[in-house]
Amino acid sequence: MPYVETRGNSIRVKWWSGEYRLDDNGKPTKKKWYESASGPEAGVPFADENEAYNYGLDRESDVRNKRAGRKSADRTSMADYIDRWFEENKLRANSNRTNGSRLNAVIKPYWVQWAVDEITPIDYDAFRRYVTKKYSHNYSKNILGLFKMLMDDAVVKYKLREESPIVEQRRRGVYKKKQTRRVKRKLSIQSVHQLAVNAHTVWGFTGWAYIWTIAFTGARPPGETFGLQRGYSSPYWPASEPDAELREEAGLRYETMHAMRVRYQTYIADKQPVLAAPKYDSWRTLVMPPFLHEIHSALLASHDQPWTFLSVMGKPLLSTNFDDNYWYPIRDGAEERDSGPRYRRWARPAMPAVEEMAGEDIYRLRHWHKAKLDEAGDIPRVAVEDRMGHELPGVEGVYSEVTVAMEERIVAYLQGVWEKEVVGAGLWTPSFPTPLPDDLVKAAPPLFSGLPVLEYE
Repeated sequence: MPYVETRGNSIRVKWWSGEYRLDDNGKPTKKKWYESASGPEAGVPFADENEAYNYGLDRESDVRNKRAGRKSADRTSMADYIDRWFEENKLRANSNRTNGSRLNAVIKPYWVQWAVDEITPIDYDAFRRYVTKKYSHNYSKNILGLFKMLMDDAVVKYKLREESPIVEQRRRGVYKKKQTRRVKRKLSIQSVHQLAVNAHTVWGFTGWAYIWTIAFTGARPPGETFGLQRGYSSPYWPASEPDAELREEAGLRYETMHAMRVRYQTYIADKQPVLAAPKYDSWRTLVMPPFLHEIHSALLASHDQPWTFLSVMGKPLLSTNFDDNYWYPIRDGAEERDSGPRYRRWARPAMPAVEEMAGEDIYRLRHWHKAKLDEAGDIPRVAVEDRMGHELPGVEGVYSEVTVAMEERIVAYLQGVWEKEVVGAGLWTPSFPTPLPDDLVKAAPPLFSGLPVLEYE
């Protein structure tokens, strides 16, 4: 029961907070912790002892019904909680970098003065309006999703709140502006070809192979293409597959087709290059049309390094400033330049800009690949989505299966696109580098990188 103290004109009420004092080791004792108040609001005294007593009864009711907040001294600040949450919820290096950036750039600065249990639904609504007004639709969605994870864990995992301040309800009669997605410009195969020609100018035969690999396999750039190793490229795989069961299965399945294996992606984590599983753990086999297999065979016969695609200097692409030194000149074109000690670079002719790709990321080629497969009309959706590294939802995803006949159809269709729309249209193609004898290419052992593997983090 609460008790009231009267000292002169001052009236104070005390009540049990529901908690016990801690000893020097931080363990609860049998001594109760009491809280007190001198008025119903800050700066407003109680009118009399009855009001003070009833106020104490209400606070004890809050404690019994778990409506009481934490004591100010015991509250966890949002800044401390965010740091703790991030440290204890380590994901893959890319996800850590992304989450850390969003927490430090938006969430932590906004809530730095708050305690975890102080945030109300009204406070969250103000935060949501702030974020959606200031940032793009996709970025806002990611920020709010991350904040929801923080609040859900604060309730369920860390017991810092009784419930989340994020109230999800379906509201009727509320107008919400429809989000408009950026319209994709048409991308013709002539423009893809020009990208490949520019890449050949900037980068040699490797650039030519790189552009057509993304366009005709849909592999994710840059991670999956930078991380493609010699042993997982079509001239070697599946004979070089280290998993015996997969090697035997793939050897039978792809006896009459060529295929590359998406096994890793590579990126920089904590200033160090690492190997990791592909996005969404989407390990997959990509059948390749014969023309692309021939390009890869010639490319791998021209060097003996572990990575399929190397920089101009013969180094791993991860060591380059790829956008500035490769992609932007390929996409935007460049003026003719000279060589020599003054420039410390190779001479190269002028390159035209690819207008249909203006401002676009190289990832646009992956989208082009998906659209090209959809154009065929007779390639099952399950085969297309599996090739893109996606899973079909629901019953369709559970019962669908990619068959050999589906993959043979993809190979035939993509080879037909090449022969009709590139070779048949008279578009320029380079001569291959002088290859090693075919038997040496096949016999050469696959070289694997010694980078740390983070695929199971």
